[in-house]
Order: sequence, then C-alpha cells, then structure tokens
Amino acid sequence: MIGLPNVGKTTIFNALIGTSAVVANYPFSTVGTNIGIAQVPDPRVSKLAEIFRSRKATPSTLEIRDIAGLVQGASHGEGLGNQFLGQIREVDALLHVVRCFENPDVVHVPGDVNPLRDIETVETELMLADLDSLGRRRQRLEKRLKSGDTPAAKEQAFVQRATELLNKGEWVGSQPFSPEEHVFLKEYQLLSAKPVLFIANVTEGAVADDPYVRAVREVADKKRAPVVVICGQLEQELSALPVQERDVYLHELGLIESGLVRLTAAMYALLALITFFTANEEEARAWAIRKGTKAVEAAGKIHSDMERGFIRAEVFAYDDLIACGTPAGVREKGHFRLEGRDYEIKEGDVVYFRFNV
Repeated sequence: MIGLPNVGKTTIFNALIGTSAVVANYPFSTVGTNIGIAQVPDPRVSKLAEIFRSRKATPSTLEIRDIAGLVQGASHGEGLGNQFLGQIREVDALLHVVRCFENPDVVHVPGDVNPLRDIETVETELMLADLDSLGRRRQRLEKRLKSGDTPAAKEQAFVQRATELLNKGEWVGSQPFSPEEHVFLKEYQLLSAKPVLFIANVTEGAVADDPYVRAVREVADKKRAPVVVICGQLEQELSALPVQERDVYLHELGLIESGLVRLTAAMYALLALITFFTANEEEARAWAIRKGTKAVEAAGKIHSDMERGFIRAEVFAYDDLIACGTPAGVREKGHFRLEGRDYEIKEGDVVYFRFNV
C-alpha cells in the first residue's frame, strides 16, 4: 500500500487485516512497515465446511504491507517512505491509496486535495528511484562490456529503453515488452513496472460521479489499471463489528456488500489469482494460486512433500458439488475426474491430492 501521508492507507490496512496499527492526524504516523495477512472473503469455504462437516473453515489470504507515506523528494531521502522503497520492490503489486475526501481535521501534506497532483507526486518518486537503480546497473554493465561480455549487450539495450521511458515520465508497467525483456523486468523489480490498483478513499455517502474519483479514473484508464472506490473509515468501523452484525449494518446503510469484498476481488484479478479448495472432516480450505498453475504445483502450495511425491489429483467443480449436494452425488453424476500432474487447476476446483511420502 503506497500513497502520500494521511490519505488513509493505514485505516484501510487495519480494515483489511482486522488489526489496529497506529492511525493519527499527523504526517508519518506510520514510521515502520505494517505487515499483515488479509483473509479473502469467500462464502464457498463455509459451504464446503458444512457439506464435509469440517471442524474449521480457512479462507485464502494475501500479505499486505503498509509503508510510510511517500512525499516529494522521497527518492532522494525526504520523509520516511524512502526507507522502505526496497521493501516495495519485493511485492507483487501496488495498492495506490489516493485521498478523495475533504476533512479539515485530517492534515493533508500538500494542502488542498488534488488526486492528479498527488498521484503524480508518488509515481514520480517511484520512477526516480527506478532511474537511480538503472543508473547503477548501467555502470556495472559497461564494465562487463569492456571485458568482452557479449550477452551484456542485450541487457544494456533493455536498460537504455527503460531509462528513456522513465525520462519521458512513462510508467514502465503500461508499456509492451518482449518475453526476453520481461526476464529483465522480473530480475530488476522496477517499482514502475509493477501492476497497480488505485484505491479512491472517499467519505461515507460520496456520490458516484465525485470529481475526485473521476480524476483517479482518468489516470487509471491511461494505465489500464483498476480502481476501487471505498470509504476507509466505514470499512474500519465494519471490520470492528462482530461478523453477525456487519450485514445488518450494511443493510442499514443501503449497501449490498463491504467495499473490502470488492477490493480483495480486484486484488485477485490484478494478480491473476484463482481459488481452489481442499476439504475433509478436519478442514475446508481455500488456496490462492496463479491462473495456469499445474496440479503438481498446486500440490506444492499445500506441502512440498505432495509436490515431490505427486501421483494424481482427484477433482470436481464446486458448482457441481452444490448441484449434486454431496461428493457421492458428484461421483454418481459422472463429474468426478482423475487428473495428472500437468492438469491446469481451474477456478473453483475441489481437489484431493494423492501422493507418495
């Protein structure tokens, strides 16, 4: 989670994680990196637990990192966020929280609320940090080229192209790259190459065509990036309620679902994640994997022994289970399948892995 100070990052983080990291009305109240595990809401897990009479139901999870707010000059040591730019390089995607609310009681570092300017400030710092990283890499490549390292020429061409894009203010992640260049992108972990999801943090009851939100969508459309509009304060209040009271509260507000449900779904889509399930009397559990993951790799998600000793996967679709009512009914209807190690796991598969210890 990135953004300027006091835009609501930690408030939304707390709602996602269900914790209480410090939220305060002054810049840099987050002085370290808050790291937490967000559970992904999925009613299918509870339903599986009911059918299999499981002792517990475990949803899939995502690790979320909330870093200190970035300010102008962060790439050169200003503020506190610069201390954590290295940690941003380790993540799979960026959640860029943008302030889309007026509140004189909550200090906004730049002064007035201006989503376009705020987004540009944060992105500029990330791109400047990338330029600095590429500059250091270029120096090392030049030494390798002088020593006759021919393969370094291809890498140098990539560095040159990425540098030119950043010097023009282009977000690297919005540009097309060849498969060979993608290898370098993965290795370099450029901040501006990571997929980004914009979170427009609004006040409760904000209208759909809010001008601040429109500004965020304008930037996101150019990057082909998703936008999720939520009220961070409301989501934190909801997360503090007992589960049974949340739906009642949402109904009173005229809402169908929590904004966090939409946010986690958007994060899944951004990362090209799907869900498969395992279920027995002990536990019904959801697992997040990349779309295109093979059965043997999915087994390794559960335990490395399963991947090493993989024999086969016994598979049926969650929807078929619901239609048939029981696993026995699935077998009777012919929806039960035996799949090998190269089977590509599908969204909603319920899987039992057989393996040698």
